[in-house]
Amino acid sequence: MIRAGASTDVGAVRAGNEDSFLVDDGVYVVADGMGGHAAGEVASGVAVEVAGTLAGRTLKPGDVRAAVLEANAAILAAGKREPGRRGMGTTFTGLCLVDFQGSPHWAVVNVGDSRVYRYADNSLVQLTVDHTELAELIANGDLTEDEARGHPLGNVLTRALGMSPPPEPDLDVFPVRAPERFLICSDGLTLELPDEIIADVLADTEDPEDAAKRLVDMAVEVGGRDNVTAVVVDLTA
Repeated sequence: MIRAGASTDVGAVRAGNEDSFLVDDGVYVVADGMGGHAAGEVASGVAVEVAGTLAGRTLKPGDVRAAVLEANAAILAAGKREPGRRGMGTTFTGLCLVDFQGSPHWAVVNVGDSRVYRYADNSLVQLTVDHTELAELIANGDLTEDEARGHPLGNVLTRALGMSPPPEPDLDVFPVRAPERFLICSDGLTLELPDEIIADVLADTEDPEDAAKRLVDMAVEVGGRDNVTAVVVDLTA
């Protein structure tokens, strides 16, 4: 059985919320828009609208990848229709229940720096890789994790929807293993809360809706420098 809950907040600094999310019948997505003048909100909304076409279907991993590329094309087309929105973009990060080789699996998809975490067996594991210049520097050994804290390249994306040619999404597939809990979140959450605090909240808060709201509220309370969105998905036996 799957239970899910979500929460979002504009934060303490921004004037509007450019995050969008989807919680719908086996499809769970967070999109963090960018572009200003409401364009970020439009881009993330388009991405989530396309993701919604996956809900309630028997999906193959390729269907998830195709939806991401469709969302990229739709964002580019929307930008062409409205010149003031050209260049808008969004992250696209999600968790989808798919059929793989005849059995249920999770597909984790990512473009950008929103994240998916898995919490199980008292351990929190980040399943996605941030598509940022800073993450590449860390991966290449040019910076340590400590040196990277607060670095200005932390929000410079190397991949986002709204790009031409289209970005290739990261897509990983693995078997379902109940019980397990997932967190999908925008960087407004991870900017404010370390993994240790996130793990504590996921461990201590049983209801997924309550867990998502508690994480978002905590991120706003300690800084709220960006929009904050969290989706918590539970798979129970």
